[in-house]
Amino acid sequence: MSERAAPHYCPYCGDEDLRPSEEGHGTWECAACNRAFRLNFLGLLASGLRHRPPGGHGEEI
Repeated sequence: MSERAAPHYCPYCGDEDLRPSEEGHGTWECAACNRAFRLNFLGLLASGLRHRPPGGHGEEI
């Protein structure tokens, strides 16, 4: 197994100038907008994946 992938861009401003934060595992700092954020995996959904029918666009709301 490999380590988790790093984020490619800031979820707030979209800039790519990210650095790992000293706050701990999964925390990142954006130099462009001066924000810090944390990424963590919550788990798998109990319902699993919803498959679209061939040629379909999924369920309409």
